Amino acid sequence: MEITRRNFIKKSIILSGSLFFGNRSLFALNKKREKWHPCYAKLEEKGEFANRIEQAYSIFEQCELCPRRCGINRQNGERGFCRAPARLMVYTAHPHFGEEISLVGKRGSGTIFFSNCNLRCVFCQNWPISIKGYGKEVQDEDLADMMIYLQKIGCHNINLVTPTHVMPNILNGTRIAFKKGLRLPLVYNTSGYERVEILKILDGIVDIYLPDMKYMDVAKASQYLSVASDYPEVAQKAVLEMHRQVGKHRVDNQGIAFRGLMIRHLVMPNNQAGTEKFVRWVAENLPKSTYVNIMHQYFPDYKALEYPEINRRISVKEYLKAMHWADEYGLTNLDPESVRMKKIYVKQTRT
Repeated sequence: MEITRRNFIKKSIILSGSLFFGNRSLFALNKKREKWHPCYAKLEEKGEFANRIEQAYSIFEQCELCPRRCGINRQNGERGFCRAPARLMVYTAHPHFGEEISLVGKRGSGTIFFSNCNLRCVFCQNWPISIKGYGKEVQDEDLADMMIYLQKIGCHNINLVTPTHVMPNILNGTRIAFKKGLRLPLVYNTSGYERVEILKILDGIVDIYLPDMKYMDVAKASQYLSVASDYPEVAQKAVLEMHRQVGKHRVDNQGIAFRGLMIRHLVMPNNQAGTEKFVRWVAENLPKSTYVNIMHQYFPDYKALEYPEINRRISVKEYLKAMHWADEYGLTNLDPESVRMKKIYVKQTRT
């Protein structure tokens, strides 16, 4: 039976695995969200949204959406490092309950996984999607329908995973969805490998930035990120621009995020990610109350088996050391799950 775009949208929204929400406290800032409107709504009211979309789509003709700046014409079918076509490719869309607590809430983060990626990490846990490019080509109108459905079933936000190489499509899909009634915050869930010039196109559109800061060392970035030796410098500049646009993490009186910067850092074996340098950089360049998620979830996947230094999970000692550095440098807004894991590991070391 032929799979139509409509059937794909329906299936992709259902393909979420088990949906659950544990009894975890939200550690909210208890900020009210009275008369709140998403950024893109204000931009549309000013009559500027359509111009941003036109500006973004023009980049496809000589693609420089990411720092690799391939310069190929994706409108003519050419494909660069990310291997993405000009038309949008989506793997799945569904309520996600494994994200940060303030994004998940009680009804989940409305997550849309885009196919392909501009990094190709050697340990990528989503490699069938990001590297092999599994997914289906859809139109921007289909993306809008996904957003509307995720809102309809109660998701708290639209979480755009690996969005960099399809940013123009996302902007167009968002505007279409807005005209159909979309009013949820946009979460730009990115690897951090972003050009500041491109991020400025998103100013006034994205409500929440959720970047990774993967590596602080040029050599490690080059080794594990397909020769992206400029990653540390590029990611740092990008995160500063994100903070300039949206400021600190803000939540409503239910603990649900509606604006701000949320940084992720994955702790790796043998300190390959440079965690101490990361927390020191945050402390010196951003408010110490910046939301930071120091993640313990690393496991060797994809090609990680070929790299002995990262061919294992992290130890309890390594994670506690990472959290110690965060405390030592004065970071005050650590992800609640990070804090919970720290307490569990501390108990383990005492028994």
